[in-house]
Amino acid sequence: MKLMHYTDETPKRIDNEVAKGVSARLLIGKNDGADHFCMRLFQLDPGGHTPLHRHEWEHEIFFHQGEGEIFLGDAWKKVNEGTAAFVPGHLDHQIRNTGDGVLSFVCLIPSGYPEL
Repeated sequence: MKLMHYTDETPKRIDNEVAKGVSARLLIGKNDGADHFCMRLFQLDPGGHTPLHRHEWEHEIFFHQGEGEIFLGDAWKKVNEGTAAFVPGHLDHQIRNTGDGVLSFVCLIPSGYPEL
């Protein structure tokens, strides 16, 4: 069992040529005994974005703060607090912050893939 506040986990900062203004925290993963999934929290600074990418595994995403857009396959879709998204495997996707504050979202992936 694990119970924590997300700020107990030190964020990994990602700021390079393909991702900008990203803070990532591994909340629940294999080291916690989670055999079926991994839970991560991402926070994007204003103007920040994840890389445009694709891979074989799916994502389940819940946006709980801010305003932004998610690219799914061939189009950008608006997201904000309360939006849930399913990203199937093998689909191009990217998230960007279009608001003035932090865009914060929880992302789940199946176990066995890179956790962060």
